[in-house]
Amino acid sequence: MQIAGATVLLTGVTGGIGGALAAELSARGAELILTGRRREALDPLAERYGARTILADLADAEDVRRLAAEAAGTQILVANAALPSSGDVLDYTPAQIDRAFAVNLRAPAVLARLLAQDMVEAGRGHICFVGSLSAMAATKSSSMYTATKFGLRGFSLSFRQDLHGTGVGVSIVQPGFVRDLGMFANTGSPTPGGVRTVSPERVVRGVIRAVERDIAEINVAPFELKFLTKVASQFPGFSERVQRWVGAEQTMDTIVASQRPSR
Repeated sequence: MQIAGATVLLTGVTGGIGGALAAELSARGAELILTGRRREALDPLAERYGARTILADLADAEDVRRLAAEAAGTQILVANAALPSSGDVLDYTPAQIDRAFAVNLRAPAVLARLLAQDMVEAGRGHICFVGSLSAMAATKSSSMYTATKFGLRGFSLSFRQDLHGTGVGVSIVQPGFVRDLGMFANTGSPTPGGVRTVSPERVVRGVIRAVERDIAEINVAPFELKFLTKVASQFPGFSERVQRWVGAEQTMDTIVASQRPSR
């Protein structure tokens, strides 16, 4: 799918790698629609990239439907928004569980469903979900986040098959630990076991490649992390013991404390 001249709806533009995605998509000639909850965060980005903005709360089902309606004609959806959703399940209220699933899984699935209709009728389009390698391996204190990312990966790969032959592609890009942005940059915590990180620019390149080449799944991480997640997906009990051995619990405690207000 060619990005230049295409109308691109980008969610999660005000956090994580969203800003880097907006910059690259704009540089490649996309007509951007940016969405978020805060007008004061969206307005400077709209001015910088000549983008259209739509205020919406992805935790609100009505807002998600309205967003899809106002973004009608979108040719490329980049579903990047997500809550960090760390912490033990027993620390979550039912309302917080609902919000995690609504933002991280329900909203991207509903947007994809509603926007794909016009894409299929036009015979062209692309949907790209930004997931996480947490979709491949479970870790302590990440039940909500991991569950949503497992679900997003399954939805993406199956929806891709549903749309085969329509001219509409579906991809998922799954970063590992990202430096300069995200949970490790925000908390100052080291990565578990000293695992290497990747740059935000590398994640952005993964998204661009997935869209342009219609690649089903791209994992953006150093070789050792890709290998470890593959092992963890096949041998979860072994992975659990290894995580304890490398001290992952201490790292997660720091991250959970920092991210608690975002639930």
